[in-house]
Amino acid sequence: MKLLSPAISRLARLRQWRIDHWIENPMEAQREVLQDLVTNGQYTEFGKKYGFDNIFTIKDFKANIPIHEYDDLKPYIERTMEGEQNILWNTPINWFAKSSGTTSDKSKFIPISEESLEETHFQGSKDVLTLYYKFNPESDLLTGKGLVMGGSHQVSKLNEECQYGDLSAVLMQNTPFYGHWLRTPDLAIALMDEWEAKIEAIADATIVEDVTSISGVPTWTLVLIKRILEKTGKRYINEVWPNLELYIHGGVSFTPYKEQFQKLLSRHINYIDIYNASEGFFAAQNDPTQEGMLLFLNHGIFYEFLPVEEYGKDNPQTLTLEEVELGKNYALVISTNGGLWRYLVGDTIHFSSTYPFKVKVSGRIKHFINAFGEEVIVDNSDRAIADACEKTGAIVNDYTAAPIYFSDEGNGGHEWLIEFENKPADLKVFTYELDSALKNYNGDYEAKRHKDIALTLPVVHALNKGVFEEWLRSKGKLGGQHKVPRLSNDRKFLEEILLLVNR
Repeated sequence: MKLLSPAISRLARLRQWRIDHWIENPMEAQREVLQDLVTNGQYTEFGKKYGFDNIFTIKDFKANIPIHEYDDLKPYIERTMEGEQNILWNTPINWFAKSSGTTSDKSKFIPISEESLEETHFQGSKDVLTLYYKFNPESDLLTGKGLVMGGSHQVSKLNEECQYGDLSAVLMQNTPFYGHWLRTPDLAIALMDEWEAKIEAIADATIVEDVTSISGVPTWTLVLIKRILEKTGKRYINEVWPNLELYIHGGVSFTPYKEQFQKLLSRHINYIDIYNASEGFFAAQNDPTQEGMLLFLNHGIFYEFLPVEEYGKDNPQTLTLEEVELGKNYALVISTNGGLWRYLVGDTIHFSSTYPFKVKVSGRIKHFINAFGEEVIVDNSDRAIADACEKTGAIVNDYTAAPIYFSDEGNGGHEWLIEFENKPADLKVFTYELDSALKNYNGDYEAKRHKDIALTLPVVHALNKGVFEEWLRSKGKLGGQHKVPRLSNDRKFLEEILLLVNR
């Protein structure tokens, strides 16, 4: 590995000029991606149905193909899972990434082609390294190992040719041999299915390694770090891994967790926010001084942006890069080299920059509270939680919120279930600060809260540690990329969790 690391580092640094090219020519890059996708898709069953051979422009593409959600593509995907080929994509589909969505108990199976592995997922990971080296030219990142907090599902066979697992399992199984030299723990541990035993095994295996980077969802990364500190008797994780220099995070907003991480570190390390999913590797933070993530425009994905007010219409209209505006919320629509065509991912984003195009994930189409016209999204709630913590000295592990409906007893409101790492000295003060911050970040919420006309002060419950973990376990969703839905426009999840608390 010592001999291999300098070579990989040099290759990663040399790629910067390619990244600069599509940053400087974003529209050209996207048109080339779309042309390549349509060319590959025109002889598939899907391509013949929607007249790909007559598509020559972006306008044609939009006119010929409707926007699809998962259930619309499910019949094609199920046939591919049964072994049929050339249905959605023109090269063999032998892998499927089982998603870990929180909005439904049903799993989604996202087709993974050789092209989506190489040109999207793996190339995205390589470009994260290139972007990191640009701002940290003296880095020794690859002299040690990267600790990867992967998923918790074993790879399973559908038939003789097709297999599935969660995305991290699929990527690990297909990683080139040299990639395994650069990461820890071993594959046998990384793919363990029982998450609590897995934490113990990862801790034991990695304590002795020279870990220079960590990648994973913040919640489970924190659990691992705390367990390692317990096992070693150390106060800071840098005492266990003195060369640790980078944490790569994604999946949920890092805002509520950053303070916890900093308390477990004896010195500064670097952070990179990434945006990847089963459907593709979409973006990564290229400048540590800015929160926005650089949208990957030359990685086998063609992007469209659906204004959130268009969602649910019979013929929703999407925008391309030339048409987007800063600060507006869009639902992400993608067409990919794995055979997803005008596919509604379910995430909402907004642009923090154009030229270069940088995005921030603002929430999910179905994860918001708008029972009274307040339109609170996850970006609002994450920021408000962070502000309330800063004002009160509290530290939040996780939270969920839902509406309280109008009744004979009073006006509507929001009910919050919050699991604290450090509870505030006064929960009423925390509630007041949370409410004030939400007013600051959301004008609609502020208007509805005016004189309690529509919304009253939020109701906040401080949960004992482990309640959310127990709820996820009861749903069969403990570990990996599974996470508690931050906001819901109905009370289903909240009532289930309250039932556990009362029980």
